[in-house]
Amino acid sequence: MDAQVVTEALALAEAAATVRDAAQALRERYAPLRVVVVDAFDMRGETPAAQGDTRTLYYGASDGHCWKVTSDPAQAAGFFLTDKS
Repeated sequence: MDAQVVTEALALAEAAATVRDAAQALRERYAPLRVVVVDAFDMRGETPAAQGDTRTLYYGASDGHCWKVTSDPAQAAGFFLTDKS
């Protein structure tokens, strides 16, 4: 995943009225990437891929079964999305 995709994804997420609306917009725009809404508290200590005024994106990587946060955009198969805490 390149920096332009992350920048565009954050702008799309920021434009949505709610975090759920943001997730839906990202799913539609970036299919088949996965988008998972999580609570910001659960992401404490993780490094964001991008932060806006209202939303934060994290790279999500999967081994085909389990998901984890990664800081490596080459491993990213989706986003974890939170409202900014």
